[in-house]
Amino acid sequence: MILGIETSCDETAAAVARADGAVLAEVVRSQVETHARYGGVVPELAGRRHIETIDQVVREALTRAGIGPRELSAVAVTGGPGLIGALLVGVAYGKALAYALQIPLFPVNHLEGHLCAAGLGAGAVAPPFVALIASGGHTNLYHVKTWGEPELLGRTLDDAAGEAFDKAAKMLGLGYPGGPVIDRLAGEGDPERAPFPRPYPTCEDLNFSFSGIKTALLYYLRDRAAEGRSWHVPDVAAGFQQAIVDVLVEKSLAAAKRCDVRHVVVTGGVAANSQLRARFEARGRDEGITVHIPPVRYCTDNGAMIAAAGARLLRGGRVASLDFEPRADWVIGG
Repeated sequence: MILGIETSCDETAAAVARADGAVLAEVVRSQVETHARYGGVVPELAGRRHIETIDQVVREALTRAGIGPRELSAVAVTGGPGLIGALLVGVAYGKALAYALQIPLFPVNHLEGHLCAAGLGAGAVAPPFVALIASGGHTNLYHVKTWGEPELLGRTLDDAAGEAFDKAAKMLGLGYPGGPVIDRLAGEGDPERAPFPRPYPTCEDLNFSFSGIKTALLYYLRDRAAEGRSWHVPDVAAGFQQAIVDVLVEKSLAAAKRCDVRHVVVTGGVAANSQLRARFEARGRDEGITVHIPPVRYCTDNGAMIAAAGARLLRGGRVASLDFEPRADWVIGG
């Protein structure tokens, strides 16, 4: 049995998995209400909330799995990237538990965890494949030839896709987090009535850039206000969302063709977006590419993906010493 602990940002999460990666129990405590009043995550508050809830979350995960702490074989904990104060809470707790139980500790890269989420609840996926990890902090494309050796193909040069959604929602007065509310409103709008440019559209370059579309939205709202014209928020949300979705989908499929693979994994918080999921599935069918997207609960940060990654490390015989320190900028894939 492997315990997975995730505290990289604003979710305190824990899960229990078997050595084969099957998840037995999972618990997630969100901090959305804590940070919503500030329009984004406040790092110090995030760390404090993790301290307050981590023991309760871990105990609840063990109870749901029907096991006691001494039945654990290993502890896997997110070691980075993320907010350093938040990471310290999970790593310190994981170290203490592993030391007390005399079992191995596996620091897991948060992005590797998202890659492992592709096999949770939706059937196994095996390399080689191209993976898009899109969240509030990352928008990265990888060529995963074998587990543990992803090659970075492209990344955002400024804002991440999820960050762009959050900033757009703030400009539109929709609150935080922005992704879910924009997704909901976009379903009621017409993107053709509020078209936006596709950010960094060429597929010759697999990097992303989302600061420009944020600026385009700012100018759109400013100019219409100056002219005394109103705007229909669902139409704006639909146009903004479609522009981002189109770029994410087309660049990911272009990467799959370039790498000569027939499987694409899409994960991270932005992968919960309904239009992104539908668009990937439709375009994948058109191109003869199988698209793997985890269930929505495994797209956002969770302990199950960390437990699954830890199970993979356990099967591979990898063990870290207890002097491991969390790394806010832990990079994978070069």
